[in-house]
Amino acid sequence: MTESVQKPHARRGRIFPERSLSPEELARRKAEDEIYNQRCRAIFERVRPDLIDKYYGWYIAVEPDSGEYLIDQNLESAHSRAIKKYPNPNHCVFCLNETGAVGRI
Repeated sequence: MTESVQKPHARRGRIFPERSLSPEELARRKAEDEIYNQRCRAIFERVRPDLIDKYYGWYIAVEPDSGEYLIDQNLESAHSRAIKKYPNPNHCVFCLNETGAVGRI
């Protein structure tokens, strides 16, 4: 019987400082993420009033580069359909409700 070989994971942090991200890089990534999320939220806010009455509680996956969205009753299925349709894995999933929040607090 052959044993599986574990691939070593890249370690980050204090032990390997050469693999740590600089504060500037972290700030740049955070700013890019915030801009992307705002673009997704703008599309969601634009289509929400039309869809909320018929699809309340459903999930909407928004892809801001094309401005398109997918609606599904299941969160995982909305997410997987968006990944299949758009090659870029970045998209936002909202719930069609008053806030757009997904999950519980």
